Amino acid sequence: MGLLVALTCVATMIIQIPTPATQGYVNIGDSIVLISAIFFGPQVGFVAGGLGSGLADLLSGYPQWAIATFIIKGIEGLVAGMIAHKYSVNKNFVNVYTILASVVAMVIMVVGYFLGGSVLEGVSASIGSVPSNAMQAVASLIIFFVLGFALYKAKIYKYFD
Repeated sequence: MGLLVALTCVATMIIQIPTPATQGYVNIGDSIVLISAIFFGPQVGFVAGGLGSGLADLLSGYPQWAIATFIIKGIEGLVAGMIAHKYSVNKNFVNVYTILASVVAMVIMVVGYFLGGSVLEGVSASIGSVPSNAMQAVASLIIFFVLGFALYKAKIYKYFD
């Protein structure tokens, strides 16, 4: 779990495209949150998403977002894991539950940052963040499915319960 927290943090910090309207940034950390949740379950998804992403905000100079990020990304990982584990990943990685889990998780992220941004920066600034968060969601989904399919083909699921 600690490794997934660290991977989420690094993936969030490695590519950061600033969004001046909300004083935040676009990143690809959601792909690791999804990997954590889909392969390891809702609890690991919550911890990796919440702690890893929140830590990235603290280390990147965005402490005002750390608590909101912890909540948003934690819920994102929790919900993705809960939905995906209705169907075992080791039977087939690309299935209705994996797709539904990942899309719902990205909607949680976009809506969560809209709500968080409304509190931190105001509604008008937060509205401006929706397109960049939607782009982040699409990029993270693509990376998640490519990386996840590779991990599935490598039969990584055989090494954990």
